[in-house]
Amino acid sequence: MEKKELLRKGAESRLKPEPKDSRPSKLHWISNKVFDIIKLVLGICLLPFVYSFTLAFLSQITYIDASLQNYLWAGVFTFLLVYLFVWEPAWVYEKGHKLLEFVFSFFQPLVKVAPYLLPIYTILLFVIYLILAVFIKEGWLINYTMFFFGLSIALHLVFSSRTIRSKKGDILKSNYIFGFSFIYIVNLGLFSLFLNIIFKDFSFVHFCNNAYSIAGSIFKAVFSQLFMV
Repeated sequence: MEKKELLRKGAESRLKPEPKDSRPSKLHWISNKVFDIIKLVLGICLLPFVYSFTLAFLSQITYIDASLQNYLWAGVFTFLLVYLFVWEPAWVYEKGHKLLEFVFSFFQPLVKVAPYLLPIYTILLFVIYLILAVFIKEGWLINYTMFFFGLSIALHLVFSSRTIRSKKGDILKSNYIFGFSFIYIVNLGLFSLFLNIIFKDFSFVHFCNNAYSIAGSIFKAVFSQLFMV
């Protein structure tokens, strides 16, 4: 009986899974936290560019006709009012998200990044306007284009921000600060390029120069304060 009992216990011990080494999981956790801190630092470094790109854009857009500016801001405020008080058009954003996933399906890294980074509806509006402008010379075309530019860019920024902010495990908000700052800068730069192509008075070069000049002044001021230079 004792021999059978020993054999049974030996068989059970062989069936039990060996304890896993916890070191890889700890290293993975540490590497993730280090990466989060790096993203947080980079995100903070991007904030001056968020400010400078905004100022440069607002300065440059004054060279466009005032009525067209009004159509642009009307599109932005229309989306915000609908989003806040009437309806959240999440499915519209998701359709654009899936479209970009399909377009960049040939390259996996872009599938993950492009839907958040590129304002697909603003890009489509720009392409459609260029085609229609060849045949239609009426003023209503650019008016409606500016309105939907404002609406589409606001839709993309709001839902990209919400998607990044809702991701779990982002305790330091590093993904949100870095991710949305980068998305905002790229979107504003791309939109400025579109306006440069459509309007001769809107200069993408001046926009970039002003943005980097303002950001450079901020970094210089911060560096001077920190190191008393």
